[in-house]
This record gives sequence, structure tokens and C-alpha cells, in this order.
Amino acid sequence: MKMSNFYHNPVLLEKSICELVTNPNGIYVDATYGGGGHSKEVLCRLTKKGKLFAFDQDNDTKQNLIDDRRFFFINSNFKHLKKYLNHHNIYKVNGIIADFGVSSHQLDEPSRGFSIMKDGPLDMRMNKSSDLTAQNVVNYYEGKKLYKILKEYGQVTRANEIVNKIVSYRKTKQIKSTIDLVKVVEDSISKFSKYKILAKIFQSIRIEVNNELEAIRQLLIQASELVKIGGRMVCISYHSLEDKLIKNFIRSGSFDNKDNRDFFGNVQKPFKKIGGLITPDANEIKKNKRARSAKMRIAEKI
Repeated sequence: MKMSNFYHNPVLLEKSICELVTNPNGIYVDATYGGGGHSKEVLCRLTKKGKLFAFDQDNDTKQNLIDDRRFFFINSNFKHLKKYLNHHNIYKVNGIIADFGVSSHQLDEPSRGFSIMKDGPLDMRMNKSSDLTAQNVVNYYEGKKLYKILKEYGQVTRANEIVNKIVSYRKTKQIKSTIDLVKVVEDSISKFSKYKILAKIFQSIRIEVNNELEAIRQLLIQASELVKIGGRMVCISYHSLEDKLIKNFIRSGSFDNKDNRDFFGNVQKPFKKIGGLITPDANEIKKNKRARSAKMRIAEKI
């Protein structure tokens, strides 16, 4: 099937794949396939001997599958990376790329419920077969749990007031759509920061629905076991919670930034960082506004 040019515009495409593919005969993984932009570029750099395994839990990505004998698509969350690669008799890879966050397609499609700008059902599931939806979270979570989600996942200001509005409203009527939620909480938000705060509220709920941070932890741990010595891991994140997990794991091999040391006091970590933090330049941001918050980190297995 022909790839859609409108599904997702891959961020930092040239830089990420240039750093990722160090062996054109190797085996690589695109953990977040989306529209296939990064995957397509990987395949352009591989020989006939190379292989690429791509993961995505969203069934909509199947409309963009690449017709190539070297390409293998796995319709699953990347937290199951090791399980499915082992099923294909793959126990070591030369590199993994992961472009976290929401795809342009998911944001632009109202029925997915990710956008504060489009009226749609409160869904936000990246995997549409999952049980938990944003509507479940907003209408049935206890106030204390909602507050914790908004503070931990979005650092939302006036979170207590926002939660009180939600809890009060849902006593008489369910909050079913994205616009319903916006209308319920907007009086508690300064008009000068309305869209920024609404985006943080939606981000917080989305992270909870998809258990995103735990999935990233699982990916990083499994990547440390799967990537060959000298192989690369390239991660692109879009908010501080994602970036902190990646940065800490590369630096110390843990998520709390505490060094793992052996009996002799030597720091035990699976990766070393390659270069510094990379962000899109002004030209890329001009072409793709959604790239403005992207941060890329590169690590090499040691």
C-alpha cells in the first residue's frame, strides 16, 4: 500500500538515521513506526542483507506499510520489543530508534480524541483495542488520582481547581467529548495561557491512558539487552518527563539518576552518550511546527 505523506512528518529525519545506521548489513528496529518516515530512511541506508523490524500498536499505521523484503511490521506496543523480536529469532540488533509522542495523524483525526482543537470523543488510546479511555479517566477516577495525574504528568497549575470543576460537573452529566472537557475546565485557566494549560491537561490524561512512561522504561531496559556492543539507540522525546527518563538511563543506567555500582564501586551502565542534546533547527521548525519541542539523544552500547 502506498505510504501517506500526511500521516506524520518525521522529526530530525536526516540526523537521526545518520547516527543510527552504522552497519548497512545490520538489523535495526523502528520502535514507533507511525507514517514510516524513519523506517523508509533506514531502509535506504541498508544493503540487501540488512533488516528492519518496525513496531506500532496503532492499527491505523497499517495503511502506510512499506513493501520491502527487508521490512517486518509488528502491530504491538514497543514495550513488548524483546518478546516479538525473539519470536522472529532476533536476539541482538545493531540499533533502535524511537520517536515518542503522538503522531500528526492521531492529533489531526478528531475521532481519536487527542486534540484540544477538534471536537471528538474523549478517547486518546494509541491502541484502539485497549480498555481504558480518556472518558473513563475523566469521569470515574477519584479526584485525588486526577489531581496526581495532572501534577505529575503535566505540572498543571491550578490543578486542584480544575479537578474540582471536573468532579462537580460529572455528578450530573458525563464528560464525553474533547470540547466538553475544554468547556468544563476553561474557566479555571487564565486566558493568556489557555492553550498551553489545556495541552498539558490533555497530555496528562493521554499519558495515563496509554501508560506511556512505563512503556518507555520497558523499552530502554530491553534496548540495553538487545543492542549489540557498538550499536546505537536514538530517542526523540517531546516533553521533560520522557527526556528525563532517557537522559538518566543513558547517564547512569537507572531512571532515578543514581549510579548502579558493582562490588568494586565501578559504575555499571549499558550505554554511553554520543554527542549532546540535539534539537530541530529553525528551518525544520518553520516547516513543521510540531517539531519545536523535540529533543534527540543518542547512545552507544558499551
